[in-house]
Amino acid sequence: MSEAFKEMYDVIVNRRDNPQEGSYTCYLFDKGLDKILKKCGEECTEMVIAAKNHDNEELANEINDVLYHMAVLMVERGLTVEEVDEIMRERSKKLGNLKQFHVSDHNT
Repeated sequence: MSEAFKEMYDVIVNRRDNPQEGSYTCYLFDKGLDKILKKCGEECTEMVIAAKNHDNEELANEINDVLYHMAVLMVERGLTVEEVDEIMRERSKKLGNLKQFHVSDHNT
């Protein structure tokens, strides 16, 4: 994953471990998993709409929102960037084999 994503992830971990009043990230952790999942879904929908509307600036912003909320979800569930990286590296090896990648993707 990108260094920027890892940095954002680390900030989110810090907010969880050292809550700061007025922090949106802390608000999400306080509200719990259901709120985090709701925000993930909302941001995904907004991303889809931005893509449909051919608005690349808005699309880039919505993708960033999805990644942020996804990182909050990862921290909430105890999933590390390294664990996701490992799976991403394994899957990148399958990109040349569409049938194998499709079977793997279908089962996840």
